[in-house]
Amino acid sequence: DRRELVVRDGKGGKDRVTMLPEALRRPLEEQLRVMKAQHDEIARLRDALTRAEHERDRLKRRNEQLTDQLDAARRAGFRQAAPFAKPHRQGTGRPPGRRAGATYGRHGTRPVPRRIDAIHDAALPVACPACGGAVHGTPVVSQYQEDLPVVRPVVREFRVPVGACAACGRRVQGRHRRQTSDALGAAAVQIGPDAAALVVVLHQGFGLPLAHVVTLLRDRFGLRVTRGALVHVCARTAARARPTYAALCAQVRGSPVVSPDETGWNVAGPWHGLWAFATADTTVDAIRPGRGFGDAATILGEEFAGVLTRDGWAPYRRFVHADHQTCLAPLLRRARLLQIDHLRSPLAARVQQRLRQALALRDRHAAGAVSAHGLAVARGRLRAQTRDLLTRTRSAIPAVQRFVAHLTREASALFTFLGDPAIDATNWRAEHAIRPAVVMRKVCGGNRNARGAQTQQVLASVLRTAHLRGLDPSPILVTLLRAPTPIVPLSLQAPPQ
Repeated sequence: DRRELVVRDGKGGKDRVTMLPEALRRPLEEQLRVMKAQHDEIARLRDALTRAEHERDRLKRRNEQLTDQLDAARRAGFRQAAPFAKPHRQGTGRPPGRRAGATYGRHGTRPVPRRIDAIHDAALPVACPACGGAVHGTPVVSQYQEDLPVVRPVVREFRVPVGACAACGRRVQGRHRRQTSDALGAAAVQIGPDAAALVVVLHQGFGLPLAHVVTLLRDRFGLRVTRGALVHVCARTAARARPTYAALCAQVRGSPVVSPDETGWNVAGPWHGLWAFATADTTVDAIRPGRGFGDAATILGEEFAGVLTRDGWAPYRRFVHADHQTCLAPLLRRARLLQIDHLRSPLAARVQQRLRQALALRDRHAAGAVSAHGLAVARGRLRAQTRDLLTRTRSAIPAVQRFVAHLTREASALFTFLGDPAIDATNWRAEHAIRPAVVMRKVCGGNRNARGAQTQQVLASVLRTAHLRGLDPSPILVTLLRAPTPIVPLSLQAPPQ
């Protein structure tokens, strides 16, 4: 707004004032107004950009939140749940019970017992209960009732002679084959091996809380115990079974095909990892501080050279001496969801096609329609086609990029099952093996201390292995408890090669 121009002398001299002519002042004023308007517009656009960036970040966080919720809802749909526990039921469904008529399934009835323990004669009424008329004799027909007897504890007293060695003076005492311990004095009253085996099966096998086991033993069997006593019973049984646990670990380590899986587990509060290593006839549970390679190697060994049928957990790939078969079920499920979310990406449909072709080849080979040579050729062709598909896939969608990266890492482990019928295409065996531990976690949440974790892994391994081999675990536990020194039962030893 000033009409003069002040020129400063930078050398310390006198400033000079120059009057601006009208012809020069007006263009400068116009240019100044334009610059001020541009400055205001830039400030306004900068504020709008800042608000847009904040809104973008908010929408991005909201998108991630909704995506996580959608994934959680999808995973919940795959979990096992009773029909009445599902939020929405489709349709009315058919009424409960089997349909009438001979064409709808087999009519099941209990067979007539071969052994009769007691016979009771039912009295025929003298008069008809409906009209009071006389009742004539009719043929006698039989009805059978299978029931449980009233069980009460059997108390055994062992008279133990105690002597001393004439040579060294060492104390020596006798032992009966039914005894489970040499303890006398304050520890002379003990819980027998059959009751201890029942406690282990109820608690570790069926997941029944110890408080419920105490109630069951008291009301049904007349045996009064405390929860603390049952904790010691389980710990003592696990101590006798530790050599058996070591033998089962050695059997898993030497197996040609192993299916591992892991889940979370708490020990004294901190998070741990519960591992399950399953073969066709053996299951080993292991509770370790983490879920890394070192934790798995404590059971399998770092030099394990068999076949691992496993999921996509990264530590499994560090078993470099082993052949790998990744589980195809989550890959098919992931590809199916990716196809729903991103219709324009052809990768998901092509991956599903390759994997289903591999499963169909396995079934045709099992049926005798494809020879071993033809199966090997088809496996090589599928590997080449899958590798070429992953190499040529270009996508800007982050989910597709992650799926391609995962398949690229697992490319060599996709079709291993086509080379050996003993290799499964999924790790269903490990998932079945770890399922009892997941149910147990819902009951107890974990172990209170390290001793409980040791007891848990030993007893669970013995019970699961006995179940796989079609054995009753109770006699096995009784044998372990009655042995003077820890042994490995013959039924749980490795079969001869």
